[in-house]
Amino acid sequence: MNVTLRVWRQKNSNVSGTLQTIEAKDISPDCSFLEMLDQVNDKLESDGQEPIAFEHDCREGICGSCAMMINGIAHGPQKGTTTCQLHMRSFSDGDTIFIEPFRAKAFPVVKDLVVDRSSMDRIIQAGGYVSVSTGSAPDGNAIPINKHDADEAFSSAACIGCGACVAQCKNASANLFVSAKISHLHHLPQGRIESNNRVLAMTHKMDEEGFGACTNTGDCEAVCPKEIKMTNISKMNLDFFKALFKA
Repeated sequence: MNVTLRVWRQKNSNVSGTLQTIEAKDISPDCSFLEMLDQVNDKLESDGQEPIAFEHDCREGICGSCAMMINGIAHGPQKGTTTCQLHMRSFSDGDTIFIEPFRAKAFPVVKDLVVDRSSMDRIIQAGGYVSVSTGSAPDGNAIPINKHDADEAFSSAACIGCGACVAQCKNASANLFVSAKISHLHHLPQGRIESNNRVLAMTHKMDEEGFGACTNTGDCEAVCPKEIKMTNISKMNLDFFKALFKA
């Protein structure tokens, strides 16, 4: 298949970027989106041109580094899928595909499709540590946790911190990401000791980093590759006001 790419090219955060038209030819519909970009970069380099800068690591839908906007949708058109798991069969021969970096004040562009998402790391750091001394790995049944809490904690912990929720939100809100990270600890007894301090510290850090406010449009949940639910945001808001009252 042959497709036309309209790729965002930007040398660094200090200069303006622009969309560049690149023809991708003889692409197998069974290759992944990142493999297609690899082939395009091979052709660009053989022609003496600068390859497209984009992030990738595991290419197994786990690390979250393959973040990019594809036709205006974070990670592309397929629900519950990271960019590395998106295949070219999701497009048609002759399509024009727009590829842009995640756009948010808190995600400055480094180069081309690469953005600096270390603001999310700083939010995690603000949450601190679990003070309970766990020692070696305990037996799975040593700490009684009801199934609902265990399932909710596991579901929230599935968040890979890719930032798709931020990129898709019209306000560049990080509420889905932050609420997932808070929820997966608050559902477990080991994480409840510092829960009040954690929710206050992480939400304040989120505001400090320049993320926007949540308006409950649901775009975050719609594009999340791990399908994290917005109910986490409701729980975070409740926990926040309880912690504020106790403080």
